[in-house]
Amino acid sequence: MTIEEITVIGGGTMGNGIAHVCAQRGKEVCLTDVSQEVLDQAVLTIGKNLDRQVKKEVITAADRDDTLGRIRTTTSLEEACDGVQLVVEAVPERAELKYDLFGRLDNLTAPETLMASNTSSISITAIAAQTERADRVIGMHFMNPVPVMKLIEIIRGLATSDETTAAVVALSTELGKTPVEVNDFPGFVSNRILGPMINEAVFALMEGVADVEAIDQVMKLGMNHPMGPLALADLIGLDTCLSIMEVLHRELGDDRYRPCPLLRKYVAAGWLGRKSGRGFYEHDA
Repeated sequence: MTIEEITVIGGGTMGNGIAHVCAQRGKEVCLTDVSQEVLDQAVLTIGKNLDRQVKKEVITAADRDDTLGRIRTTTSLEEACDGVQLVVEAVPERAELKYDLFGRLDNLTAPETLMASNTSSISITAIAAQTERADRVIGMHFMNPVPVMKLIEIIRGLATSDETTAAVVALSTELGKTPVEVNDFPGFVSNRILGPMINEAVFALMEGVADVEAIDQVMKLGMNHPMGPLALADLIGLDTCLSIMEVLHRELGDDRYRPCPLLRKYVAAGWLGRKSGRGFYEHDA
């Protein structure tokens, strides 16, 4: 199956990044969200990121214009789903939101349309169970920032077909990414390992082991990480980090995945990281 037309649901950081990469690789993209303001901001962000690529001479100005020309936006989910071969969901990391969306997509898309979730921790099998075509549902977990990071975790649900997997793996390669197949367990590989590391860094901060900068410096200089865990949490979004830990704690039933109380407190305060202007560091929102 060749995938040429793609709908991306969600105009936030991940959604606009996925739309950017798909359009840059020649795919026709429909980006949809409930808010036109979010969509306008998403296209503006894509344009700025493309301008950065032009400035670095990664692409030409003509490439930038062609990429933007392949992206259309709509607030109508029904319109967005018409005639596409693949729908990629990139909405907030809440299971009930994703379940409801996939139930709706099952009725709005053609029977042969593939449906992928960009979830970072929620079971693909459970998401697929909301549809009548579990064989055509798969996980495509892009990394942030999408235009830069090469990995896509490919997650097969219990019923995901070989044909669906092959089509999505082929598309991932077309997008210039490296697809890595993993099994459908809470957090998959990336966040099964990364989530607890970030959570433990927040515990170290809460318990006064060191301050924010010291914790990040130790991990950067001592472990050769390009970014410290608390700075990375701000990039990911503290609300997303909390959601990942809640999934791991609930699904695996092990208290080593208990979300740090300080992480809960920051999220309750609205300190979500870069997107809110304040997390473990202060940022321009």
